[in-house]
Amino acid sequence: MYKHVLVPISFDTDRDAAGALSAARLLAGDAGKISLLHVIEHVPDYAISYLPQGYLKEAHKAVEAELAAMAATLPNGSSHVIEGHSGRTILDWAEANGPDCIVLASHRPGMQDLLLGSTAAKVVRHANCAVHVIR
Repeated sequence: MYKHVLVPISFDTDRDAAGALSAARLLAGDAGKISLLHVIEHVPDYAISYLPQGYLKEAHKAVEAELAAMAATLPNGSSHVIEGHSGRTILDWAEANGPDCIVLASHRPGMQDLLLGSTAAKVVRHANCAVHVIR
């Protein structure tokens, strides 16, 4: 069993989050801590002018509420919403908070992932702890 499991949540599909949460529950057991993390990607300045006034604040509050609700269903669960580039920010958060396992969902890699790389691939390559990838 792990003492602290980090689960980055992307909200792409509910199925992916459900699988990651299920695996995290098993890996953390009854005594382990589970931290849910959502990274809000930076919106480029040129795109902000096309968004309605207050959209980013409202979106941030909605994400925080949904993540907190998910964390409330977990034993020893907590939620964290931060801004940044997803792969790098997940790794930075893990470095600062010391989880001993990261559980994250990943899509099936496509041709674009061979050239650009995906968030899961970056976390797997650079994490200082165990990484469990759900497909």
